[in-house]
Amino acid sequence: MAEAVLGRLERGAAAIVKTLCALVLAGGVVVVCLDVFYRYFLSDPLQWGDEAAVAGLIAITFLGGALAVHRSEHLGVDVLRNRLRGRWAGRAAGFVAWVTLVVSLGLTASSVPLLQSIGGQTTSSGLLPDSINYYPLLIGGGFMSLFAFFGLCRVPPRAAAETAAIVLGVTAALLAWGAASPADTGTSVWVMLAVDIVCLAASVPVAFALAAGSLAYMAVNNGLPMQQFAQQMQSGVDNFVLLSIPFFVLAGLVMGINGMSHRLVKFLDLLIGRVRGGLSVVMIAAMAVFSGISGSKSADVAAVGSIMLPAMRESGYDENDAVALLAASAVMGETIPPCINMIILGYVANVSIAGLFLAGLLPAAVMAVGLIGMAVLTAHRTHRAGAIAPWQRRQGRQPPGEILRTTAGAMAGIALIVIIVAGIVSGVATPTEVSAVAVLYALLVGGLAFREMTWASFVNFLVRSASLSGMILFIVAAAQLLSYLLTVNLIPQTMAADLADIGSAAGTWVFLLMAIGMLIVMGSVLEGAPALIIFGPLLLPAAQKLGVEPLHFSILLIIAMGIGLFAPPVGVGLYTACGVGAVPVERVIRPIAKYLAIIFVVLLLLAFIPAITMAVPHWLGM
Repeated sequence: MAEAVLGRLERGAAAIVKTLCALVLAGGVVVVCLDVFYRYFLSDPLQWGDEAAVAGLIAITFLGGALAVHRSEHLGVDVLRNRLRGRWAGRAAGFVAWVTLVVSLGLTASSVPLLQSIGGQTTSSGLLPDSINYYPLLIGGGFMSLFAFFGLCRVPPRAAAETAAIVLGVTAALLAWGAASPADTGTSVWVMLAVDIVCLAASVPVAFALAAGSLAYMAVNNGLPMQQFAQQMQSGVDNFVLLSIPFFVLAGLVMGINGMSHRLVKFLDLLIGRVRGGLSVVMIAAMAVFSGISGSKSADVAAVGSIMLPAMRESGYDENDAVALLAASAVMGETIPPCINMIILGYVANVSIAGLFLAGLLPAAVMAVGLIGMAVLTAHRTHRAGAIAPWQRRQGRQPPGEILRTTAGAMAGIALIVIIVAGIVSGVATPTEVSAVAVLYALLVGGLAFREMTWASFVNFLVRSASLSGMILFIVAAAQLLSYLLTVNLIPQTMAADLADIGSAAGTWVFLLMAIGMLIVMGSVLEGAPALIIFGPLLLPAAQKLGVEPLHFSILLIIAMGIGLFAPPVGVGLYTACGVGAVPVERVIRPIAKYLAIIFVVLLLLAFIPAITMAVPHWLGM
């Protein structure tokens, strides 16, 4: 009886959050598109447009983050947890649930005094109350706490009680320590890092693990008011450019439901699918194309994998090698605009996003050539001779009319890529404005031309986009909080100076190799965004002191992070690819090694020959 009541309550709460997320995300697209229309066609920008859009971004972050808790979509390092069985598996689930609940309650509680402190204030335009930027923390934190509680109710009672004793006991001890004798900043930092490491190792989702460490810092060092917890998380996503993340994710998902994605893949198959290892080449090309649309690696892997992996499996390709190639080609896509990690790094490290988009083009091309070469050379071992796509086998040689229809359908998707890249690189519009136009284009052109999308499917993808974007942005918010606490203790500045000294003494190449190794490791452990948020601003000043171009160094960091993200056995991205392909990670470790080795060699080549990275930016005068 109790389970049925809890189930109804959870479904009701989820329905409310889904509705709010869909309305906020759709409203954000409308507001930004209206602002673009008024700004560029009527020369009269909406005074409140950017402010309302940023408020929507904050709402997506915390409401979408709550929805991701409900949908169990927050990413964590699950290597250890996946090996646990029986009572230990229940204890791990209980620990994760309790930490998630404590962090969610901390967010909710700290947002109350924050809202009280800004009562009566307005935004810079004076047209909107400033509270619209902070109520999402209270509401999102409340729903997050509710979903964490529902998750805790699904844990076996004994495991929940055992882990409660640990989590609540440690929490009480830290609070008592801070009240009785506040720790110095050095000790507080070590406590924070220790909690971060323990939580990550125990498979607590990355965002909640980072936030738990920050809560531990604030508990033992009560020099910071509690409202700083919510305020710093809010400031981490309080930027108009980050709104491009949910919009690009939504654009990629809309392309999937209106048929544009499938037509693009069929078009690529028409061009190159008949060569040796043709479907492997098609997969690499498709990942390059989709990386220029959705911006999200998870969305790219899901979109390309859902189309290509069944086709390759049916055509006789080794499914393990196919999943490995999917993951490796996603690493290649990290430097293809408008990759979300490029936007995040440009934002936190104050590097030109348009410059990053240009600097990433040639490195992506070199990685693509390397992956294609490896796929073709090993084709005789990964699939049977003469394998072709299922749609080709069913239709045989396609008539000219079908070829023309496929080509025309693909042009709609290619035009979208041109709009995105040209709009951002030319400086005509911001990444957020371009991403909103991309969503509108995908909806109108795809919907009118192909008519494969229904209102129900569109609403469903609004919810999916909000959940995925909330997961990404909540990581950004939590990483910003951690970065703030490190910065107030001068740790990044000290480490940057030490690294610059090492580089000056041992040589720039030693520094570059150290930075690459650090990002590979941390990209594997922390997931992409937090690794870049924490280490990008830390390493970039040191690189500049050694005379390394910021754009060149940023691209090296992004590729290194991508290798870590998809490297076995910990890389979170690899688990995403294996989940899409329904293949155990253990079976993909060996085939992915050769592809990641190619990308690593390319990374070293780029490090030693910066002219490859800087050719396009210099050519265009950046």
